[in-house]
Amino acid sequence: MPARPSPRAAALWGAVVLAMAVPLGLAAFSPYLAYRDAPYVVAGFGGIAALALLLLQPLLARRALPGLRPARARRWHLGVGRLIVLGVALHIGGLYLTSPPDTLDALLLVSPTPFSVWGVLALVAVIATALLAAARRWIATRVWRVLHNTLGLVIVAGSVVHALQIEGTMEPVTKALLCAGVVAVALWTMLFRGLFKTGPTRLAP
Repeated sequence: MPARPSPRAAALWGAVVLAMAVPLGLAAFSPYLAYRDAPYVVAGFGGIAALALLLLQPLLARRALPGLRPARARRWHLGVGRLIVLGVALHIGGLYLTSPPDTLDALLLVSPTPFSVWGVLALVAVIATALLAAARRWIATRVWRVLHNTLGLVIVAGSVVHALQIEGTMEPVTKALLCAGVVAVALWTMLFRGLFKTGPTRLAP
């Protein structure tokens, strides 16, 4: 019979789930949705889901979530990374179906909206991370780790600024709290918990 989780473990998991789920839930009741077509709604929630998953990803890399064995945490980290790529693809694809000219302007960095630049920055970093993951076996572990986590910080910075500059589906307070959590977790794991160390570490993939 599996052991019951400790109150601390349950509280940590509960806080992470709530931090991810509440912004998504409140966005579902946004009055903006009444005036939007299906591709735009899918695009919006693809982006929101990808942002929420950024809170989980560094915790899995650090194995900071209780109850997950190292091998399972690694598999979850890979799976969540794929979900982030999927969310970004839905975000871009839905926006393109809604308004091809505006989406192309944003991708070509000629859009008048400043938030689009940060979104494209995060997009490029997501694509680069996916390619880096695919080439993992051909790159030295030390070099791979530094590149991977540098791209992770770029993704976090671009995504957070992109989201904060948009006035749309997400409820402002929970959006700000989610963004603050994503930044805090990323800094804690990547800068203060040794994910940029080039020597041997138990975090080696």
